[in-house]
Amino acid sequence: MEKLLQPAQYLKGVGPKVASILMKLGIFTVEDLLYYYPRDYIDRSNLKPISSLRPGEKAATVGRVLSFSVRRTSQGRRDFVLYLGDEEGEIECVWFNQPHLERVFKAGQTVVLYGEVVLFRGIQMKSPVYEVVKGESTELIHTGRIVPNYSLTANLSQKFLRGLIKRALDDLIGETREHLPRGILEKRKLLPLGEALTQIHFPLSSEDQMKARERLVFDEFFFLEVVLARMRNEHEALTKYMKLGIPQDVSRTFLKKLPFRLTEAQKRVIREIESDIRGPRPMNRLLQGDVGSGKTVVAIYACLRAVENGYQAAFMAPTEILAWQHFATIKRLTSGLGVRIFPLTGETEARERKEMSDVLGRGEPVLVVGTHALIQEGVGFGNLGLIVVDEQHRFGVRQRLALREKGVSPDTLVMTATPIPRTLALTLYGDLDISLLDEIPPGRKKILTKATSVENREKVYRFIGDKLSHGHKAYLVYPVIDETERTDLRAAVEMSGALKKNPLFKKTEIGLLHGRMKREDKDKVMEQFRTGKIKLLVSTTVVEVGIDVPDATIMAIEHPERYGLSQLHQLRGRVGRGETKSYCILIGEESSLGRLRILEESSDGFKIAEADLAMRGPGDILGTRQHGLPELRIASLTADFGILTEAKEDAFQLIEKDPALADSDHQILRKTLDRRIGQASKFADTA
Repeated sequence: MEKLLQPAQYLKGVGPKVASILMKLGIFTVEDLLYYYPRDYIDRSNLKPISSLRPGEKAATVGRVLSFSVRRTSQGRRDFVLYLGDEEGEIECVWFNQPHLERVFKAGQTVVLYGEVVLFRGIQMKSPVYEVVKGESTELIHTGRIVPNYSLTANLSQKFLRGLIKRALDDLIGETREHLPRGILEKRKLLPLGEALTQIHFPLSSEDQMKARERLVFDEFFFLEVVLARMRNEHEALTKYMKLGIPQDVSRTFLKKLPFRLTEAQKRVIREIESDIRGPRPMNRLLQGDVGSGKTVVAIYACLRAVENGYQAAFMAPTEILAWQHFATIKRLTSGLGVRIFPLTGETEARERKEMSDVLGRGEPVLVVGTHALIQEGVGFGNLGLIVVDEQHRFGVRQRLALREKGVSPDTLVMTATPIPRTLALTLYGDLDISLLDEIPPGRKKILTKATSVENREKVYRFIGDKLSHGHKAYLVYPVIDETERTDLRAAVEMSGALKKNPLFKKTEIGLLHGRMKREDKDKVMEQFRTGKIKLLVSTTVVEVGIDVPDATIMAIEHPERYGLSQLHQLRGRVGRGETKSYCILIGEESSLGRLRILEESSDGFKIAEADLAMRGPGDILGTRQHGLPELRIASLTADFGILTEAKEDAFQLIEKDPALADSDHQILRKTLDRRIGQASKFADTA
């Protein structure tokens, strides 16, 4: 095993220079190389007789070298020309400007070629891939078989990487140690690990490749589910040290004073949370809700339940602007209830931090609303009873746990406005109970959505200008802040300046909002937008979540091809919050309009999320790349859902029987998890 963990630099043919190139692909060790899976395959296994080769096809053939030479062209090129023959015919093969091949071939050699067949002075094969057969034991790598293709980077060729992986497999596959328990291998009829790695790179048949993929997909899902099962097991073993009694005046008054009626879904989720926080174990719940479904009100209620019982509550948001938005909303909705609320972000002044730190240290009941600054060293809670993590997929498992560890078994509520198909949510968030806000509050209007090409940009601007002249407000969103970030994308700073010069907006006050601005500047711009001094807000995606301006009615998004459908749905949710008809306009390249039709047709976040998942894969949509969870390199959450279900069943059963993986049969699995996932698995600490 130790050889697999050695730097790839020490493999034959690598060295420091090539190693630095491999690092760009995430290949640091020999093991990384073996787990660098092909992106696709080319079937070159069908060796055709030369006489059956036809112009226009790519084909593989085998024959003997009849002759070769270097041919000088009128353009000054020195092309290498080789004549290959078999019992039925011969073919001319040309490699342009590669005279060095004269030193590679010898007359009489058996050679396998794969390339494009053309008609030029007869049948010709143009720049084919070649392999010389040196004896009956020669194993072909690049031709005459199903050949793997890999994602590359600059100064790295398929042929070199393919050969490097083949040598590593031949020399070191015996070093791999099986980590799955024998019972699971037999139950699921899975290939042994070494065989699976060999067949995923160099399969003898399509069936062998599929069997290898099934084993490696199972591995990825199994590791993921073991970590989640472990987290769930640890949580269920906790005993809550604090006891929250029945709702008291603060939380009851909060609900009575709300300027709107709760939906039935909100009432149901509040009952679920109420059951958790009064139960014997700490709450560990995921609150899912589409844009505008009322998650924040439910979260505030949970925080007030902790504070009214003498405990502290922490509300963590992923961005400064969202944290301050939540702070302002909570202050407004809890006005007159006597609840102390502190903001904590990277911009909080030292004096405010000192006051807050003193209050927290004394264990006084308060609510702190902030960013990841809440989990920084030096921020201590004397009596933390409940934490809320908003847009949890933007943080990650370790950050969520870091905040939880600020208290002694606090209740935890994590929220996401990214709708996740329920079956996937049950699997990906296996350590959490799930609540669903599946009802939009009354008064929310359907947003008319239209995707249009960049050629219609001026027409869109005229539409926006007309609406602004009739009292509307609009967002215009760009994917970057300035042109230095991506020269091919329209940028917020430059475009806000250009729009101010556009005659269509000469009477319109235009504001600019982006993540690099200071908090007080952001607050000033947002306040001017709310009050109507600013009518058109040019912004980056900092407006994606948390911004609530009820009379904003137009959301125009440039370069929508740069975003996932779920993110576009989130941005769209910034409008349609009042009584006035609202619009979302997506200004994109013609080639991108097809995928945007789903947004025109549907306002169902779950339907949109499923389409997004099918198009983009899990990625950041569902938070599977959180710190502390294994990355899915080969598995697909949609295509491989059956395997995912099996892996979850086996992982949870295993952890139920052996929570610390202390059994002698599970030692290799535990070490593999600790090596791949580090401390997130926590097995090394508890075994």
